[in-house]
Amino acid sequence: MLKIDRTIQERDLVTAVESLYELAADKIPSLISAWPGEKGGPVYTVRGKYTQRGWTEWTQGFLYGSALLLFDATGNREFFEIGREQTRKHMAKHVSHTGVHDHGFTIISTYGAILRLMHEGAVSDDSGERRACELALKVSGAVQAARWTSLGSTDGFVYSFNGPHSLFADTIRSLRSLALAHQLGHVLKGEQEEEVNLLHRLIAHAETTAKYAVYFGTGRDYYDTRGRVAHESIFNVKTGAYRCPGTQQGYSPFSTWMRGLAWILCGYAEQLEFLQTLPCSEFEPLYEKGRVLRRFEETARAVADYYIANTPRDGIPYWDTGAPGLAELGDYLDRPSQPFNAFEPVDSSAAVIAAQGLIRLGRYLQQKGDMEGEQYYGAGLTVARHVFDDPYLSRDPGHQGLVLHSVYHRPAGWDYIPGSHLVPCGESSMWGDYHALELGLLILRIARREPYYMFFIDPRTSGQE
Repeated sequence: MLKIDRTIQERDLVTAVESLYELAADKIPSLISAWPGEKGGPVYTVRGKYTQRGWTEWTQGFLYGSALLLFDATGNREFFEIGREQTRKHMAKHVSHTGVHDHGFTIISTYGAILRLMHEGAVSDDSGERRACELALKVSGAVQAARWTSLGSTDGFVYSFNGPHSLFADTIRSLRSLALAHQLGHVLKGEQEEEVNLLHRLIAHAETTAKYAVYFGTGRDYYDTRGRVAHESIFNVKTGAYRCPGTQQGYSPFSTWMRGLAWILCGYAEQLEFLQTLPCSEFEPLYEKGRVLRRFEETARAVADYYIANTPRDGIPYWDTGAPGLAELGDYLDRPSQPFNAFEPVDSSAAVIAAQGLIRLGRYLQQKGDMEGEQYYGAGLTVARHVFDDPYLSRDPGHQGLVLHSVYHRPAGWDYIPGSHLVPCGESSMWGDYHALELGLLILRIARREPYYMFFIDPRTSGQE
């Protein structure tokens, strides 16, 4: 299990984070310059060069969002101009994309980042650009919320690209689109002028996810271990009845695909930060704020505990807890991860996503006076320390990635396996690199005592007030 360094502090990681950003300052602009934006976004590397893999178009915002994160961390205006220009040129089509559950990735990382930077005073507040970003975010939140499968009354979920029967664990992080659109005063307009409250729809999706995708050790089925996550949950759309767990990228419905768990951990933790800022009246009449916060916290704690217990000592997990080759690795949880082993790949992208969730959850609990928050916070910093170092940091200037040993779709065999190895290793992913930069920015801001990094608009960090 993860060996938490209880003495580590944010300032201890500043040098490592700055090294990550120094690499990104060369690699990200070069990749944007060489990548034809009209063809969509880069997905993962093969032999160190970014390429595409058709499934859905969900990574383009990470590329341009990375340039905006570079500006945020370094203050170099050139990176902001690159990110803004590419957002203007290529991201509008994603705003109204009705076919995906990924708006929290594509739109928040671009239009959301630009609006946040204006709100914080990091760039000038251009009224026309502000209105354009706000409109994009409002439309995006409503479009995302419209992908709705009703389970009766107010219950339901934002369905995945698989169709109305399918709830993905990943989608918890796209709730950011609903949250920001709600904060901007928007609603989803439906038939006969029905107004759908985006906050209530956010809460309903999160409750459905917690109920069916996350396990709490209550004997729901034979494999009900507290904190385990099912990647996909399948429903009968005619009756609204839950049918079974499923998976697209995991080994089985009854094991845990670790990136799916990481999405859950990060998503619930950042929503706790958002929801606590809202007045109780915005939850009414369907929900009670305290009860919602307790449910989100219960869910985040459960998956955080599972992650800590089922990850090697350095905090970088193998791609799935049920992967059959793990049996060949012996006591793999009692030693650091081994990305060059011959049996199962690790997934560094799950590590950078989970680390952010652990830090956010830990901080949230600490602010409540809950001392258990120190464990989660320390766990997140520990994971970050290891993933921002060898053998994970991509120091080779000829390799376009930032963080090595990321895995996309192991069951489909999409990931590149070098000739001298038996499992995927040595490659990067666009979501892994972006979330590494997000994690680094979060740590830098805390270490520098700068405004806390969050996806939503916080008046306490506004440069306008």
